[in-house]
Amino acid sequence: MQDSLYVSLSSQIALQKRLDTIADNVANASTVGFRATGVKFEDVVTGAGQKAVAFTSPGNTYLSGVNGALSETGNPFDFAIQGDAWFALQTPAGTVMTRDGRFSMGQNGELLSIEGYPVLDAGGAPLQLDPRGGPPTVGKDGSLRQGEQLAGAIGLFNFQPGENFVRFGNSGVVPPGEPEPIVDRIDVGVAQGFVEQSNVNPVLEMTRLIQVQRAFENVAALVRQTGSTTEDAIQTLGSK
Repeated sequence: MQDSLYVSLSSQIALQKRLDTIADNVANASTVGFRATGVKFEDVVTGAGQKAVAFTSPGNTYLSGVNGALSETGNPFDFAIQGDAWFALQTPAGTVMTRDGRFSMGQNGELLSIEGYPVLDAGGAPLQLDPRGGPPTVGKDGSLRQGEQLAGAIGLFNFQPGENFVRFGNSGVVPPGEPEPIVDRIDVGVAQGFVEQSNVNPVLEMTRLIQVQRAFENVAALVRQTGSTTEDAIQTLGSK
């Protein structure tokens, strides 16, 4: 009887984690450049043969690799990545990867993220524009020009977030290792005047939320039933 209680408890812990990730996804359904969080669960088996008991693991989070839709803004400082790549920012937490390309030019010509962090080039150095040169034009390869002058190139990077990745802000991700610069790839590019919307499907997430709530209620009912069975057994054995 105790095994069923422990199995139910492990299931509730897993469902709570799934509920938290769904709530975070729904909250960021309109966050530019946001990638949804998913959770992978595994069965943890103890014992062998007829004494084997399967528990649910707490789950490992992973980052969805699906690209969000591009939305045209017409702003020359808005950039969207086409393909599998990330922008890099210089932050107090170190290098942070993001798909949010809402940038601006600082007073001294720095290319900054919407939070005010420097945007990095492929070599990992902050990009510097001419503050008197006006808005840049960007090539598909990320190259930035002000008039006829090449001012630099926005760095595009590849990295593996891994399981239980760490977020920074709303749409940033802290890479577990050194991100790899992307060069000479025709399947990756930058579109100027566009931003990438969140890849969260609110309808799908709400459907998952209902499923998790129902599963949680079923597990709670099993816990109550196990407790009632245990009480009945104690009363029966105590009366003998």
